[in-house]
Amino acid sequence: MQFEQPPSVRRAPTFHARRDADACQLVGALLPRRAATTRQVQQAHARLAVLGLATARFLPHLLAALPRLSHPPQLEDASSSYPLSLFRRSNSSSAFASNHLLRVLPHPLPLRLFPGLPRRNPHSFTFLLASLSNHLGAGHASGPASSFLGSHVHALAVKAGAAGDLYVRNALTHFYGVCGDVVAMRMMFDELPCVRDVVTWNAVLSGYVRASMVRAARALFEEMPMRDEVSWSTVIGGYVKEGELDVALQVFKDMVEKGVRVNEAAVVTALSASAQLGLLELGRFVHQVVRREEMKVSVNIGAALVDMYAKCGCVAVARKVFDGMSRRDVFAWNAMICGLAAHGLGRDAVELFEQFLADGLCPTNITFVGVLNACSRSGLVAEGRRYFKLMVEKYNVEPEMEHYGCMVDLLGRAGLVLEAIELIEGMLIAPDPVLWGTVLSACKTRGLVDLGVKIGNKLIELEPAHDGHYVLLASIYAKAKKWDEVREVRKLMSSRGTSKSAGWSLMEAQGNVHKFLVGDMEHKDSVQIYNMLGMINRRLADAGYVPDVSSVLHDIGDEEKVHAIKVHSERLAIAYGFIVTEVGSPIRIVKNLQVCGDCHEFSKMVTKVFNREIIVRDGSRFHHMKEGRCSCHDYW
Repeated sequence: MQFEQPPSVRRAPTFHARRDADACQLVGALLPRRAATTRQVQQAHARLAVLGLATARFLPHLLAALPRLSHPPQLEDASSSYPLSLFRRSNSSSAFASNHLLRVLPHPLPLRLFPGLPRRNPHSFTFLLASLSNHLGAGHASGPASSFLGSHVHALAVKAGAAGDLYVRNALTHFYGVCGDVVAMRMMFDELPCVRDVVTWNAVLSGYVRASMVRAARALFEEMPMRDEVSWSTVIGGYVKEGELDVALQVFKDMVEKGVRVNEAAVVTALSASAQLGLLELGRFVHQVVRREEMKVSVNIGAALVDMYAKCGCVAVARKVFDGMSRRDVFAWNAMICGLAAHGLGRDAVELFEQFLADGLCPTNITFVGVLNACSRSGLVAEGRRYFKLMVEKYNVEPEMEHYGCMVDLLGRAGLVLEAIELIEGMLIAPDPVLWGTVLSACKTRGLVDLGVKIGNKLIELEPAHDGHYVLLASIYAKAKKWDEVREVRKLMSSRGTSKSAGWSLMEAQGNVHKFLVGDMEHKDSVQIYNMLGMINRRLADAGYVPDVSSVLHDIGDEEKVHAIKVHSERLAIAYGFIVTEVGSPIRIVKNLQVCGDCHEFSKMVTKVFNREIIVRDGSRFHHMKEGRCSCHDYW
């Protein structure tokens, strides 16, 4: 709230109030309806002072209107801090004033001031415990020492006769859950079964989820006599945290079917699960729920929608949501920039990043990961070098492994392998094997056999259990037709108990998710799938398609290699897409590994011969294929 006067005129405020006016109503009239800032409270305080109403009766209500301070003041400044000043000038014998002082001040001040407060009531313990919980929830160390603090407050509550109060018990249960003391949390819950409400149950649910005990959380959830939207969203979040994304989405669907009104947390978490799976129908279902419930698309929901649509292959829809947001935070910008980069729209991502800077926003480390990745995917070497320099010199963002990874990938894809190695060797932090793996992949692409062999052997020594290093090294030998060396690498891989990760592809159809493995015969429609695949292969052969068998790491005949390639998981998914999707609609596939060169060419040919669009999200990026061309321009 602004109180500005023309510089040439000084007038008394026009606001009038009776001396016997209700303090809460008067303070409320001077403050905005939404949460007030500290400055707005101070302005209201100044106006009360001008009116002669800044008395001990009014000051506690100003204290109650203050937001919680996020950073504790320095010890030498604590005595002169504004909340303490309000408290000392107010009716400090009031428990109302004491409780709001505890609420406003951050840890550790409430703990220090608590013993000397002149008046306390049971709510005082809830504010004190909330201060401790917020401190731990902000990422500060938890453990036995933190649990001991809670036990100390617990003992004080017992001594004061407040330990049986529902709100105090809920605060204690929540605290023990936040600090990871599941045993103490459960003891609080079980001790007085009659002193519980839905908040108590939710506190235990949240504690189990924090402790990665999602099975225990689900068992408790099933026992709950009454659930609210927080109960549901907590369980959904627990499954997402543990990587059980399909289960999380099923719980979200159950929540909707049972008529529970979804909250923002449930929506954002379900959108995150859909994005990680990359399955569009599930994400659209969540978005439909938002529309049907007429939920406000907040900054968080908007950013989650942008991320979901981008990761599910609909980057144009993601951009439409982004452009339609009335307010955007840095997370929304990051999601859009990273989404454009993943879809190979490097120029668009760079333009959006420049708009981000022009709007006066400050980029984070994730923002730079997005724009550097965009440069890498589109071969924008000069731009990538410039942004990497800008990140360090102008924005003081220390390069992390992800930033170095983007630069090494950028240089390697551009054929500047030696420059990539120089960058790694000059890093201020110890490089991880992923960076050297990126160089090894560039050696394979560029046919640098000797350098690739040297780096490949080094990687195998560093990470003997990582299957990808063996596969890349064997691929380099296979490309050079050094089959004896390929066999040696495979033999070494076998002797160390390491096997190549199985490739799989996912596809949504008619509300179900279908998973295909290489040579899969387990699907209920396998006969139809292989018949369809046979028809596709014949049509492609007539159109001039010749399989590229260079990716097969076996010294076997070309005919056998062709057969091995023909049953890759994405081809089975494409064939099934022909069976179950409408003619003219895109076939969308999610693959766990990077698509091989021949399957990439096969998919492009399918789009040309059959006039079908195919969208593949592989382990590296998106491939939008249409009319025989791919969005990656064969640069992946």
